[in-house]
Amino acid sequence: MDDRRKFESVFSEKIRAGKRRTYFFDVRQTRGEDYYLTITESTRRFNGDGYERHKIFLYKEDFNRFMAGLNKAINHVKTDLMPDYDYDEYTRRHEEYEAKRAAEDAAEAAGISTTPADDAIPEQTDSPIDSPEPEPPSEPVDEDDMKW
Repeated sequence: MDDRRKFESVFSEKIRAGKRRTYFFDVRQTRGEDYYLTITESTRRFNGDGYERHKIFLYKEDFNRFMAGLNKAINHVKTDLMPDYDYDEYTRRHEEYEAKRAAEDAAEAAGISTTPADDAIPEQTDSPIDSPEPEPPSEPVDEDDMKW
């Protein structure tokens, strides 16, 4: 068997988690035709100079205990520590962001501009003196602002 084959994935799932972080779940095959899972967190460095990666190798004999421990830890946070938090919030925002991005990509491919024309920008009717200072958003507005 080719040595390169041990580095190839037989299955891969990529999960984007905000602007800088991505998770990869890769099923890989051993020389003995067994399988194991690698979980990789890839984070873009702040200085823009490449990525920092952290990897976990998970073998079949540990799958059940790993899942049990992971589920127990997540459920503890969800039910005991933060039961009122909306855990679907970021899923909805991510779906909205992906839909917006897909629409912009489709429009760009069709040659349609997605930036508003100058005359489409509404006029400001209140003077800055009479208007209260806008409050900063309490939550991120789009995926680029998300702190995952």
